[in-house]
Amino acid sequence: MIKAIFYDFNGVIIDDEPLQMQAYKEVIRQYGIDLSEADYYSALGLDDKGFVAHAFQRGNKPLSEDVLQAVLKEKTVYHRKAMEDELPLFPGVVTFLKTTARHFPLGIVSMATLDEIEYALNRAGLLSLFSVVVTTNDVNVCKPAPDCYRAGLTKLNEQRRIARELPLLPNECLVIEDSPPGIQSGRGAGMRTLGITNTVSEEELRAAGAEVVTPRLSDWTVESVHHVFS
Repeated sequence: MIKAIFYDFNGVIIDDEPLQMQAYKEVIRQYGIDLSEADYYSALGLDDKGFVAHAFQRGNKPLSEDVLQAVLKEKTVYHRKAMEDELPLFPGVVTFLKTTARHFPLGIVSMATLDEIEYALNRAGLLSLFSVVVTTNDVNVCKPAPDCYRAGLTKLNEQRRIARELPLLPNECLVIEDSPPGIQSGRGAGMRTLGITNTVSEEELRAAGAEVVTPRLSDWTVESVHHVFS
């Protein structure tokens, strides 16, 4: 039975993958690098530093630490500006988050930065729903490595230890992901997996090993989570 849920952030809670892509396009174009949609989506699972390094390597351009930091800073400016008027949360996700938070401990496991995650969740009034948050700063390797989901469970179980509650096992945790590397990461950590087709196709998520694939979280309830992942 599922006793905790770990959510990816970009592409699951916030619909900003196109905004991230456009921000990167604008910034790295200044360095003579063109970014196509295929280029961007082929690098899902990488953190920002890994993505920039990958883009510069693909473009055969040198990347110093100063340039890396400048790109990351400028990209954040573009990304925030694109969300000034409205925070692009997926339809139904707020209701699902609030409902599941009443029945399970929730966690965020993302390769985004803590600043990016807290900015959006604070603005949406959702940060308090999450017991743990794992970001790129908490691990040394990105998805599809299982380290980030293992870190999430370790953090959650430490909280449970302090509260004198029994630790959870990996197979008692559900991972909700929108990308193949994320699904592979959750599976590698021994967790159950629900893929959502916000970013890639059902076929790609199933090929990565997603147990169940859905087009939207608004179709799900606590009861359906218990029933499907019993």
